[in-house]
Amino acid sequence: MYEGVLILESLRVGTELSEIPLAVRKISRYDVSSASTGQPPVWSVLEFEVEDWHSETLARELAASLDSPGWYADFHNAKEIFVVFPGRVFRYPRGDAAARAEAQAFGRGLEIPEPQLDWTE
Repeated sequence: MYEGVLILESLRVGTELSEIPLAVRKISRYDVSSASTGQPPVWSVLEFEVEDWHSETLARELAASLDSPGWYADFHNAKEIFVVFPGRVFRYPRGDAAARAEAQAFGRGLEIPEPQLDWTE
């Protein structure tokens, strides 16, 4: 089972993720002080779980659905991490510092603020 976080405002208008069963763990709203110029100051956050066999499909769907620039979603299990940007998926073993740094560098290229590049290690 993978656990993840999706900021609902990160999805392009018209997006529908209906073919992947997600278990909702929590829905919350946050005032975000580190929002970039293109991001709203309040975010709706969906914390979810997804079965292992749906992980790759979810990553592909999110890569096709996230708005540009400046957004990503992430999810992980005990062994690996998916970090998904618009049009790009990073999948690497937990603890792989070089792969994490590569994904963070990609995020910086999308002008994602440094405090937001803080997904699970």
